[in-house]
Amino acid sequence: MVARQQVKIYVEGGSKGALFRECKEGFGKFFENAGLAGRMPKVIPCGSRQEAYKDFCTALKVDSTEILHLLLVDSEAPVTESPWLHVLHREGDGWKKPQDATDQDLYFMVQVMESWVLADRGALKNYFGTDFKENKLPKGNQLEAIPKLQVFQGLKDATRECGRHKGYQSETYHKGRDSFEILGKIQPRLVANASPEAARLLTRLGAAVGPDSR
Repeated sequence: MVARQQVKIYVEGGSKGALFRECKEGFGKFFENAGLAGRMPKVIPCGSRQEAYKDFCTALKVDSTEILHLLLVDSEAPVTESPWLHVLHREGDGWKKPQDATDQDLYFMVQVMESWVLADRGALKNYFGTDFKENKLPKGNQLEAIPKLQVFQGLKDATRECGRHKGYQSETYHKGRDSFEILGKIQPRLVANASPEAARLLTRLGAAVGPDSR
């Protein structure tokens, strides 16, 4: 029998308030859809990226060594070096690698969580309805190379006329209102195919929790 390891993922997003439940549920459904049902990691929404890093570091110091702690944050920019060097050198971070951490403990939504959403355009069309303009989304299959601002602008332009279908006062994509609900609807397989970093995370999780024995 393959040993299973308890996993906790400290996630950027879902401030410790209004969006906490939505963030936890969105990532939970994403990991379920990735085939991890019955052996799920515990998702811990932390709010800001700085808070996620701090909570991760604290957990490494005080929590059981039998638990695998992982950190999942936006990369905010293209990743051109190893994970801990990226957050050490990125302006605004300057994070030092905790003594007990490795590059297998830090993962990125490249360049933002919405980059993952772009991988499943069918889910976006189903969510936003007939007024969704897919041709307004950023072009190209190099998902991780699309700059953060282009990701957000593309979603805004593609959903500019979708408010009537969704019953929203604000017609365009709204991160707090839409992001985690959509995350729970997209196909992780498509995300992993379009994002090597997402594939790296799902591979790590699968190895940690072991095969589905149900």
